[in-house]
Amino acid sequence: MDVEEEASRILAELRAQADPVRAEGEKRYLKSDLAHIGVPVPALRKVALSAVKSAPTREELVALAVTLWDVTEEGRPVHEARMAAIEVLVKRVALLEPRDVELTERLVRDSASWVYVDQLAEKVVGALVVRNPDLAAVLDAWVADPYMWVRRTAMLALLAGVRAGDPDLDRIGRYGDALIGEREFFIRKALGWVLRELSKKDPEWVAAWVEPRVGTVSGVTLREAVRHLPPEVATRLKPASR
Repeated sequence: MDVEEEASRILAELRAQADPVRAEGEKRYLKSDLAHIGVPVPALRKVALSAVKSAPTREELVALAVTLWDVTEEGRPVHEARMAAIEVLVKRVALLEPRDVELTERLVRDSASWVYVDQLAEKVVGALVVRNPDLAAVLDAWVADPYMWVRRTAMLALLAGVRAGDPDLDRIGRYGDALIGEREFFIRKALGWVLRELSKKDPEWVAAWVEPRVGTVSGVTLREAVRHLPPEVATRLKPASR
């Protein structure tokens, strides 16, 4: 693969589908300072994934993702290029190695929006951790990181194990206690999402974790956590929420 050529092709095809009205609307919705082309996600995904239809090498995949991520227009990163970078990493995540967690950290630290972080957290970082359990030690550091989006990544990365049927209950509990007092909406929501997904498979654990913390857990977290619990359990827990 000629990485520069593929990145240029992807950008050209995205720009050929540019919709300035959509770009402005998306920019406002995301409160974004990036340059926006205005391409719907399904179309963007189709263009991006065409570059990795034939499995690239790990080195080619990483180089393509970094090249796309670093694209700028008038000094600003390009939203669709960053989304394309994430799409190729998600599609070929099986090629990534434990050392690539450093790349994911760089991308998360470059991000300032859930639209990039959430995909990276679950489908790239989470997938790496599921395949390489020792990498969970990285999440232990991230959950205490000063940067809110890194903390959110640590929590959401646990979703991969939950969905795979092998939840890391110890870390879910510990991270939950570490983040339970957060004022950031996106952290509260992340904790709630993990508890919500876990409750689909282990409602007893979720109820047992939430109940002694109902005086501390935020309403945002609790609403998500009890969404799939048995009605009588959800009713018992809800009135005590803040």
